[in-house]
Amino acid sequence: MKGLVDDSLRVLIDVRVSANASTPGVPITVWIDTAFNGHLVCNRALIQQLGLIQSAATEAVLADGSRITLESYMAYVEWFGTEVVAQVIANDGGLPLLGTELLAERLLQIDYKNKTAEIT
Repeated sequence: MKGLVDDSLRVLIDVRVSANASTPGVPITVWIDTAFNGHLVCNRALIQQLGLIQSAATEAVLADGSRITLESYMAYVEWFGTEVVAQVIANDGGLPLLGTELLAERLLQIDYKNKTAEIT
């Protein structure tokens, strides 16, 4: 899976996400966030567009030690030829984030000089 490094030095790749396994995935560009150990973070507008169903609420501890409750949704991600059930955390941000849960068992190579990225 090939991606790119943008002018802001964000590593971006395209993945396909859907609300259920029988629906074709919608392509979305995600920002790889190696500091996030979950699957995906998406803004509420995208979650609504995809038709994701809320599955739970998750408590999280922020860097400043404060606790917040995060809405959690279930999605299907096309990932190296298979449909992976993924937890999606809702936020109010811009680009969706892809976390290390999907990167486990994969090799992430980033070439900042040539602005390329690849997951194998």
